[in-house]
Amino acid sequence: MKNILHKIKENYGFLLFILLFAYMQSIYTRIVGRQEINAYTFTPEAAVATLIGAGILFLIILFFIRKWQENDVFDTGTMLKVFGSSLLVFVASMLLIGFLIALAFDTVARNFNSHTLTISLFSHFLDGFIYGSFFLAYYYYQGNKKHQEKLAAYNEALAESKINQLKTQLNPHFLFNNLNILDQLIEEDKHRASDFLNEFAEIYRYVLQSTDKELVSIEEEIDFAQQYFKLVHHKYGNIYQLQIEKKITIGFIVPMTLQLLVENAVQHNLGTKENPICIQIKTDANISVSNNINLKRNIKPSSGRALKNIEEQYGLLSGKRIEIQQRDNIFSVSIPIIYKQNA
Repeated sequence: MKNILHKIKENYGFLLFILLFAYMQSIYTRIVGRQEINAYTFTPEAAVATLIGAGILFLIILFFIRKWQENDVFDTGTMLKVFGSSLLVFVASMLLIGFLIALAFDTVARNFNSHTLTISLFSHFLDGFIYGSFFLAYYYYQGNKKHQEKLAAYNEALAESKINQLKTQLNPHFLFNNLNILDQLIEEDKHRASDFLNEFAEIYRYVLQSTDKELVSIEEEIDFAQQYFKLVHHKYGNIYQLQIEKKITIGFIVPMTLQLLVENAVQHNLGTKENPICIQIKTDANISVSNNINLKRNIKPSSGRALKNIEEQYGLLSGKRIEIQQRDNIFSVSIPIIYKQNA
């Protein structure tokens, strides 16, 4: 009983529509049949009776759906089978109920002669077709809506899992690269190595914290890129330079994006005193990271993992694409700014 009341409450809008439709149908039938309008024309008992009959039809349809529909996926063949069978059972049920009522009041001869029986058959069949169509359309709409919600939830969970997987690739990558730098500094200058280690510990704290975040503010990410570049400066000095031009700082960015692009520029380009590698970060309508090109020789072919990682995370979080360009001896990456409502 509680379950039925819950279903009625959950679908009260649809049931109210059925009642109003039945009420308008009863008014129209009385006006056409009697060719007059009076108080009886607007009484609701016929509409209530139709609603009860529709309720019986809905239960019959649900019975056949549960019997023949094996999954939540819409199947036209099964729907037609359910609709046809339900229509036949409904008409037979309404005739049986009418017969039992007529039998109880001794009006079988009047209500079940050939003329009235034909009218009853047609009326029940028409009601069954109309209200059955309404119910099936509503039922499959709700079913499709729930299926889409499940699909969206699944895709969201899948995307979140993928993002976490991408982040777990970045942390060891960041750690490994910087431990290599530390190893070289220990051999060259122990004091610089000590300073590097202290700064690296502070920076890695941000890396660990950002693992739990899908997005960080542009200000945070720029600060992190500047801190990371201090590590680069410890090893290489002024042969690599960083310039930052901030016009817009409102918005969000995927964590470690700028650091990865700065690291990418350092790894693939050889800076010298005469020709330093200048890395520029500009925030305007988009965020752009660019550098002049002086590719290192005898370097292993790049897998492009950093750029692919950034591109995948942006695709999963916002559906936006990053733009990569190389022209006039300049390599640049343009990153769209993400706003919370679009994430």
